[in-house]
Amino acid sequence: MSDLREQLKNTGKARPFWIAGPCVIESRTVLAEVAHRVAELSQRHGVPFIFKASFDKANRTAFTSARGPGLEDGLKDLAWVKAEFDLPILTDVHETSQVDRVAEVVDVLQIPAFLCRQTDLIEAASRTGRWVNVKKGQFLSPSGVGALVKKLENFGANGFWITERGVSFGYQRLVVDFSVFPEMERLKAPLVMDITHSVQLMSGDGSASGGIREAIPYLARAAAAVGVLGFFAETHPDPAKSLSDAANAWPLAELPSLVASVQKIAESAHEF
Repeated sequence: MSDLREQLKNTGKARPFWIAGPCVIESRTVLAEVAHRVAELSQRHGVPFIFKASFDKANRTAFTSARGPGLEDGLKDLAWVKAEFDLPILTDVHETSQVDRVAEVVDVLQIPAFLCRQTDLIEAASRTGRWVNVKKGQFLSPSGVGALVKKLENFGANGFWITERGVSFGYQRLVVDFSVFPEMERLKAPLVMDITHSVQLMSGDGSASGGIREAIPYLARAAAAVGVLGFFAETHPDPAKSLSDAANAWPLAELPSLVASVQKIAESAHEF
């Protein structure tokens, strides 16, 4: 596996990379099915794909919800995916105590949206030398992104992205406002578009989040036309059976057509 920066050097708005995988680690069967498809798409389209899955979903709606296998078993599974499928790996960290251990295995440390202002967590992740993906909080204004960028730069992050996943509107809806993208870019934010969490209906029925899955291609195509450096998508072989974010996970079988359409739009809009 070559250095992530080397893999990303020819990407951009005309050739965005992808972060894709199941929300949470479920089994090696699911991991293998998704990783195989992701690796295949990377080769077919000639763009980097980063495999993502969480070892712990610490911010579930209900305390009874499945959270994942935990740190040690989860890292074993992620290391296995990396070795078997030669893919860079991204996973979430929720506490500073997890950061160094996770950085031994993964290529990208992700800061969850609800933790995007936790300075100690951002600093710890930045100090590892791994790339850092900060999910922009649903509560954060575009101008607030500038403070995130300054933290990441000040703490010496080797590379980083800010991932847009919508802003809260009312009690459940998330809205993506593409008119603020230029403002965030002026603040030096390398933008990734999360096309699956942006259609989430937060809290849903009180036991699990809901979602508007059919809106995912609309957001993806719009983001490709506007221009982002990458796309983030949670995908599952059978979304209805996903242990986390079932309502807004994209069907794995439909991922190839989604990626192809997004690539065509990105190339048309930004290849000069």
